[in-house]
Order: sequence, then structure tokens, then C-alpha cells
Amino acid sequence: MLQRFVESLDPTDQRIALESIGTLLQLAHDEGVSRLDRKIANTALKEMRHAFNVFAPFAEYLVTKEFARRIAAMGWMVVTGAGPGIMEAGHEGAAVEHSIGVNILLPFEAKPNPVIADNPKLINFKYFFTRKLMFIKESDGFLLAPGGFGTLDETFELLTLIQTGKSDLHPIVMLDAPGGDYWLAFETFLKKELLRRGFVDEADFSLFSMTDSAEAAIKEITGFYRVYHSERYVGGHLVFRLNVAPEERMLKDLSAEFADVLDGPIEAVDASPAEKRDNDVPDLPRIALSFDRQRTGRLRLLIDRLNEMGDA
Repeated sequence: MLQRFVESLDPTDQRIALESIGTLLQLAHDEGVSRLDRKIANTALKEMRHAFNVFAPFAEYLVTKEFARRIAAMGWMVVTGAGPGIMEAGHEGAAVEHSIGVNILLPFEAKPNPVIADNPKLINFKYFFTRKLMFIKESDGFLLAPGGFGTLDETFELLTLIQTGKSDLHPIVMLDAPGGDYWLAFETFLKKELLRRGFVDEADFSLFSMTDSAEAAIKEITGFYRVYHSERYVGGHLVFRLNVAPEERMLKDLSAEFADVLDGPIEAVDASPAEKRDNDVPDLPRIALSFDRQRTGRLRLLIDRLNEMGDA
């Protein structure tokens, strides 16, 4: 049983576990160490294990609160499910002025958290599907924190919509507490059970990033819009609206690099009549892609390459 437990861990945790077991066995054989000393060591380990588990959710709360505080200070609104725990951390960090709540009405759940409870920007939903629709439709970036079935439901819904092109591309960050492994375990599952069986593509892992740093999460979300602005299909072509016009040489390089998902070269274009009619940021520079609509993960990497222009 002990061997199966150790083998279930990743290599780094296996090493730590074996070293810990080895230390305990050595302690059991050390001469001059009393039974009371061994009991003290055993009790100390039990107490630390319990304390780590008690404090872990608060670490996630604090890193989420810090993320929300900092991104709200940059002018972003923070939308959460309006409940307690991590959702309340997002609203507490953003403060009431920058908070929006999309609450689900359930018979056994607590009321909306006190930050958003009396706010006119609180919306109550009867159905999960309408709530998720508003979550995804109205958001420009997504921060996912550890949670239960609801969190995973929303995570898979979001990844599915973006992977299949039913939603525009957006930055998705999976944020853990410092040293946490919730999302690492999630990624391990995806690679072992989905990628290995051919159910997803290697490039699909480019649709999201993982971190345990609020600063890195903010950099990922805001950096996504450094050059890239938005997208729209026009006349069968995918048009990227950009904050910076790319050089012709870069378009040739990108056309070659991403030829596996493009049916022709990337070209600079003007705003279409439909975009002008809709006043859809017609003054921004644009590029048109003949995207095959198959491997959205590769398209996400293309946006990363475009955004590197902002670092030049």
C-alpha cells in the first residue's frame, strides 16, 4: 500500500516522500533517542500536516485577493460568481467599485458575499447555462482558482468554446496558491488521459497558462492585449485588429511559421465596410488570415508572436 501511494506521486514529491520516510525510519533506530522523542516527532508531523491543510485555502484567498486588487487598480472590472471564499476574495481585492457579481440561485448555498450583496452590479441567475454565457461573453480575460465541480465545469466549458472557435480567443490563467499543485494535477490529467489518447492536440495546452504568482497572472492577461486587440470574421477570413501595425517582413515570417494552420499568407488589410458600418474599431490596423479553424491552440501561439512586437 505504501509503495502504491509513493508511486502515485510525481517524481519530485516521490523523492521528498522517500526522504521523509527514511528520516522517520532512521529516527526509529537511532540509539539515544527515547520513545518520548519519537512520539514528539510523530505528533509534530501530524500537527504540521493538519495546519498546512487548514492554511492552504487562505493562501489561495490571499493570492486571488492580491490579483484582484492590482488588476482593478489598472482599470479592470472583476467578475466573480458572487459567493463566499475565492469569489469573495476577488471582490474584496477589487472593492465594490470594480466588482460585478453573477450569482446562481441555489437552495443550499449562502447568500452573495457582503462586498457585492447590495450592489446594483449583482445579477442573480436561475440557470447555470445563462450564468456561464454571461461569464464568458462579457469577459476579456479569465482567472481560474482552485474549486469544486462548478469550477471544473466552467473551466471545461471555457476551454471547449475557445478550442472550437465558438468564442473569441482570450487569456486564460490558472492561478494556484504559492507552491500549490491543484492546476498542475489538472494539467497532468489532461496530458495523461486526453492528450495521450489523442482527444486533444498538443497545441491546445497553449490556450491557457498556469502560475502561483498574482504578478505573473496580471502580466499574462494584460500582455495578451499589448498588440492584439480583437478579432472578427469578415468574408471568410479571420481579421485581427491590432494596436500596432506589423511590418511586412514579420507577416511573411508568421505566414511561414504557421503555414500548417493557414491556407494562404497573412496580409495587412483595411477595415471592411461592415466594420465601418458597425463602428467596430475601424481606425485600428488589421491583418487577415485564412485560418483553417482546426487548431485554435496554434492561433493562440500566433497571437503570442504578434504580442512580442510590443517587447521590441
